[in-house]
Amino acid sequence: MLESVFPVFRPREGVAMGDAQDRGRAGEALAAAYLELVGCRFVARNVRLAGVEVDLVVDDGASRVLVEVRLRSRHDYGGASATIVRAKRERLIRAARALEQQGVRHPRVDVVAIDLTASGVTLTHHRNAVTG
Repeated sequence: MLESVFPVFRPREGVAMGDAQDRGRAGEALAAAYLELVGCRFVARNVRLAGVEVDLVVDDGASRVLVEVRLRSRHDYGGASATIVRAKRERLIRAARALEQQGVRHPRVDVVAIDLTASGVTLTHHRNAVTG
């Protein structure tokens, strides 16, 4: 039943599960499933706005939300949340402004950080994480 709502992630044949693109897609699928569970309505995945790729677009009530998904299995330099550097924040702000120019009032930018550990997965949803 869940397969009809959430696409099942299966790596391509002959490709290791550790492949960065496959892991990224799996992280996006996990984030999308989480956001739907907390009441958001899925709109789009991997959208380009003002030359910026946005991982997910969802509606949270009356708010249109651009979602950046970060997935990390190493913590040498901090977890997934720590990977949103200034340049990425600026690109996300540019994408949100492009959405405003299309008539969306006050779009929000959230970050879903997924940290993989030996004991499991920690998913953290940072609402309104990027402002500008």
